Formats: sequence, structure tokens, C-alpha cells
Amino acid sequence: MKTTKPTHRRKFLLAAGLGGAGVAAAVVTATNKAKDAAPIAEAGEKSTTTAYRASPHVLKYYKTTEV
Repeated sequence: MKTTKPTHRRKFLLAAGLGGAGVAAAVVTATNKAKDAAPIAEAGEKSTTTAYRASPHVLKYYKTTEV
């Protein structure tokens, strides 16, 4: 009687690990592009738009969320 090892579970775990690494790389790349594309206005700078201003407490929050 031959015993066969189930390899489908190993292949699944390998694929899940590689997929997770790919997602992590995509998130890091997207985060870096977002930082370069739209810099946050410094507190105290005059803005030509009236929609959004980054106040000092918002900038402090942004710094706490950096990875």
C-alpha cells in the first residue's frame, strides 16, 4: 500500500504567503506614491481653496499613523 502526501495544502499555503507578500508590496508602493503626489499643506500656510486645511492636530495624527 502506497502512502501519498497531500500536497494541495502545501501549495495553498505557499500561494497564500506569496499573495500576502504581493499585497503588502502593493500597499507600500501606493503609500509612497500618495505621499509624493499630494503633499499636505503646512499649518499656517495660506491655501487658495477653502475645502480642507491640515491643522496642527491633524498633522500630529497623520504622523502617528505612519508605518
